[in-house]
Amino acid sequence: MRELPKSICTGILGLLLVAIASSGALARVPTGNDPCPRPAQGSVITNPPDIYSENGVLKVRFDYYTTVDQWGRTLFCYVTADKMEAPTLHLMPGDTLDLTLTNKEQGSPPPNVETVAGKANVCGAFDMTPQSVNLHFHGMNVTPHCHGDNVITTLVNPGQSFHYTIRVPKDEPPGMYWYHAHVHGIANGAVQGGASGALEVEGIANLQHAVEGLPQRFLVVRDEPLQNPPNSQNEQSDTVPYWDISLNYVPIPYPKYPPGVIKVKAGGREFWRVVNACADTQMDLQVLYDGKPQPLQVVAFDGVPTGSQDGTHEGTIITQNDVFIPVAGRAEFIVKGPSSRVKTALLMTRHIDTGPGGDIDTTRPLAKIALTNDARSIPLPVLPVAASVSGDRFSGVDDSMVTAHRTVYFSEQVGTEKNRQQGRIAAGGNKIAPGGGNVFYITVLGQTRVPYYPGEPPAITTRQGAVEDWIIQNRAHEVHEFHIHQVHFQVLAVDGVPVPPERRQWYDTYQVDYAPLNDDYGPFPSIKIRLDFRGATPGEFVYHCHILDHEDNGMMANILVLPREARHASVTHPVRTKLTKLGTAGIGPHA
Repeated sequence: MRELPKSICTGILGLLLVAIASSGALARVPTGNDPCPRPAQGSVITNPPDIYSENGVLKVRFDYYTTVDQWGRTLFCYVTADKMEAPTLHLMPGDTLDLTLTNKEQGSPPPNVETVAGKANVCGAFDMTPQSVNLHFHGMNVTPHCHGDNVITTLVNPGQSFHYTIRVPKDEPPGMYWYHAHVHGIANGAVQGGASGALEVEGIANLQHAVEGLPQRFLVVRDEPLQNPPNSQNEQSDTVPYWDISLNYVPIPYPKYPPGVIKVKAGGREFWRVVNACADTQMDLQVLYDGKPQPLQVVAFDGVPTGSQDGTHEGTIITQNDVFIPVAGRAEFIVKGPSSRVKTALLMTRHIDTGPGGDIDTTRPLAKIALTNDARSIPLPVLPVAASVSGDRFSGVDDSMVTAHRTVYFSEQVGTEKNRQQGRIAAGGNKIAPGGGNVFYITVLGQTRVPYYPGEPPAITTRQGAVEDWIIQNRAHEVHEFHIHQVHFQVLAVDGVPVPPERRQWYDTYQVDYAPLNDDYGPFPSIKIRLDFRGATPGEFVYHCHILDHEDNGMMANILVLPREARHASVTHPVRTKLTKLGTAGIGPHA
């Protein structure tokens, strides 16, 4: 919920970043040499560029740029040395991703910065600024240590380079993952600006033979501030979305929604691999032929082939007429192209009820599906890989293995000055509390409710090898998306209703419905999940709502996984010794 509609007030920090970018404090390349080029509306939608591993290693350099588009929106992008923007990274189970990230921003950082690391845990730079960047490898079951998938303290500041070494487990499920910027407090703006891309672990055709030989399309949906916002708050209505969306960077702006074009063969079957790389916008996808929903044969959610964790080493198909993909989720499905008799064929996202306090996610097209006989318009087929693909990382988990039960809940508080002061006191006096809009929380039942700061001690401590059942409640009047780094979870029940064992899937992101207005005592909407820490690399990482505006504003917490053999652990946490003031807003979690 916001004091002003998001299309008018996108957050103090976001507006500040645009102002800094416009003034030249961030890198601005000359016209004609745009580091973050974006296609025109109505363009043909093609696959992102591809980079494949060789001999067990994918070695790549990313340069990080910022620019401002003609509508005054700040754009962010990861670009390779040969000018490929946001390439899809293709890795095999067991491969190593060797990635060097260089922050190409120019100019001096602002005088006030925020320290998020101490001498014992520095990972890159000490101080966070509006120009900082890092990478999160979303959904990957990899190490949270420095130079791995560490988002708590990893900072790459202007002019600096940082090296990532990500080793993909040999039993990592084959499917779609993704990478994106994840500096707490400014993640929402970076992801809305386009700092994201797809990552595939190869081998899905080995587990799901139905996709073998089908042309595969990689479709990345992103959101961004409105290109054509209403002129005033009075023009807001349920028909005006909070954010524009794009498909493979092809914009679909409000209010006319000109769709891009996907070219297919008449009646041809294709394998569509969709990443919801939005910061705040949900997707509920349908393919409509002359207004009639078409069956979509789902073969994977969140990188895990459906039905593949039952010990058979093979996937199963789930047929649906629409596929809901929460913020940060992925879905992979088979689509049959229209016949020549179909007059109108569209890929759509449907209206989504996010609650009385939530965003407005309207019905709108993503792409027009057009027929072609040009083989060059059809993507290459997906094929089995020669290597062994087990992909059953999460199999074999049952009730007898559960080591702990916990309840965690989402909640919000209206962001008055009194509430901000109380949040700062609760967080330790000198810690950051949100500076406007709502304060967002994710809290373990029985603990004090405080907004997140990177230096906080872990809210949960567990041990490598544990299997835990958590109930995730939502006490707020808008939906929230539960996401945890490094591990997946199995959904056991929704709102207290058990999911039949044969329908239980493994996810890394899942939506929890909103609480009705005037219902502050429950029972609250909830999911019951089973988290698998058997293969988790020991270390500290985070769980949070993946609506990044909520995460930036405090809805995140740390979890520590101790090594199997450890009896005691001494953990040094980040420190925040300097509190940034940028105008009236701090660098920390502000909206």
